[in-house]
Amino acid sequence: MSKGKKKKSKSSSGKKKPASKKQNTLPSLPPPESVEGMFAGILGGGKLRAVDKAQDIMYDAWEAPNRKQRIALAKKALETSPDCADAYVLLAEETAASLEETIDLYRKGVQAGERALGKKAFKEDVGYFWGLLETRPYMRARGGLAGCLWEARRREEAVEHYQDMLRLNPNDNQGIRYLLMPCLIELNRDRDAEKLFMQYEDDCMATWLYSRALLDFRKQGDSPGARKSLEAALENNKHVPAYFLGRKRMPHTLPDYYGFGDENEAIVCVLENKAAWKSTPGAMEWVAARLR
Repeated sequence: MSKGKKKKSKSSSGKKKPASKKQNTLPSLPPPESVEGMFAGILGGGKLRAVDKAQDIMYDAWEAPNRKQRIALAKKALETSPDCADAYVLLAEETAASLEETIDLYRKGVQAGERALGKKAFKEDVGYFWGLLETRPYMRARGGLAGCLWEARRREEAVEHYQDMLRLNPNDNQGIRYLLMPCLIELNRDRDAEKLFMQYEDDCMATWLYSRALLDFRKQGDSPGARKSLEAALENNKHVPAYFLGRKRMPHTLPDYYGFGDENEAIVCVLENKAAWKSTPGAMEWVAARLR
């Protein structure tokens, strides 16, 4: 489960947007941070806080045409307010020379977000994070931090962040559950994985259905129940096993968008889940055998 700093992960800026079932290709869309900037301009009115001015600078930074301008604007935002979490997010993604430096910048972003939101928000707004624009920079920073902590093998710490993000935002607009589920499986925390699955049991994304099949195999082996779960996953996205089993090569970069059941969705599913499948003895062989 790789989350290197050069690839912008779902967890740092919101989950990737699936295309509709009828149309798997979409025209180029502005980055989600830019859309936030538009809504902030409509709703923000007469905000005067320094951190709000810094955030406005960051909306320009996300849209800047090149790396140099983005970095310069992020630094300007921090000069305007050291509580601008998104500035640290951008610097983590654009300037960090090592994983530890990336972690440090994301952590500073989390701390900045905590200061900007204040203690009251973490009591009164629980359950609504991400639905409130002002919480999103904090959630981006925390998602990026969790992903890098996992990569640095500080895995229990990463899981704690993911779980608390779902507590703050159970609607999970960022797709944190898709990152957390394979983490729990790799750590042999199957009971926690089952609880997470029950929390989002109506999810029909390929990642979720293949996780269901894997959990059933871990619990039951090659049982009728596990086979039924695998068949449901295959029906949902038939392309996943080819990438799981190495019959097709994974691309060097993630797709920007994907459609339900298409190959791009399969690529994202495999990137997030292959390590969990490989960590389960016999799981890959089971899939291969069921495809014969």
